[in-house]
Amino acid sequence: MNFLSMEYFLAVAARRNITRAAEELHITQQTLSAHIAGMERELGCPLFVRRTPLELTYAGEVFLRYAADFSERYQRMRMEFGDITGNQRGLLRIGIAHTRCRAIMPSILPAFAAAYPQIEVRLLEDVNDQLRAHLTEGTIDLAIAHLPEPLPGCEQRDFYREEVVLLLPRAFPAPVPEEAGPLIDLAPFAAIPFLLGNPSDIGGQIGRERIRAARFQPVVRAQSDNIETLLALCASGMGACFSPENLIPVALSPGERARLRIYRLGPDAGYPIRFGFRKKPYQWKLLDAFMTIAREKLQSSDARADGPAPGSTSL
Repeated sequence: MNFLSMEYFLAVAARRNITRAAEELHITQQTLSAHIAGMERELGCPLFVRRTPLELTYAGEVFLRYAADFSERYQRMRMEFGDITGNQRGLLRIGIAHTRCRAIMPSILPAFAAAYPQIEVRLLEDVNDQLRAHLTEGTIDLAIAHLPEPLPGCEQRDFYREEVVLLLPRAFPAPVPEEAGPLIDLAPFAAIPFLLGNPSDIGGQIGRERIRAARFQPVVRAQSDNIETLLALCASGMGACFSPENLIPVALSPGERARLRIYRLGPDAGYPIRFGFRKKPYQWKLLDAFMTIAREKLQSSDARADGPAPGSTSL
């Protein structure tokens, strides 16, 4: 038995599916199955109940504890020796929401890859609540998320602030002029149809809170977990939409943006995005390197932008 076989076992245990685990590991199902069968022969007992989805046997649960501990120690050793020799290799697992990834990663990852060409970055795109769970469970090395409170065994560092704005198609009469200042009360929008996002997403939460505070029952034309879909529907004239401001230039063309009014919602519609990572006996220096590059690229993007961008939003 070797570390590679244990990594393969951990991937199957996490996915509970040979096909998905093999795709993630970039190997064939036959190779993966052979490694699992080899470990079971060596240990003298089955590790999985072969059904869909796969289930761990009692022996598999015991082996999972040992494999996870060995894997973490082995990874720490590789990280420390990579830092000592300057020969950084390996895998950096980053958890981030899909829309936030689309907005910021295209400027960050090329710069990071140029500086660390032998590091594979694996992106796990999920909703904010799940990212916190992935971080505490150790299935990601770094979270880029809205982390409003400390997490057990984790450390946080500030990255930038996001601002949720309200977009209204120009096809609708403006209940309030755009230049009137922050839109604190949504009551004038009671007759406007809305396109609402996922209530578990921070943008969806802020939008719903503002509607509740205005004390009206909204006309909901559409609801989706995908904010890019909602933005496209908004640009087509279907209804008003709440969105993080930094996603708008990524998801919509200049022509589509020209068809929309943008209302700012005031200071409480902004929230911090932070880096989160687990506290460990040895902290991989690559995490600091990634965070430094990410901040630098976001600041340089802000400097080139015509309007406010994620790192320069004034709240």
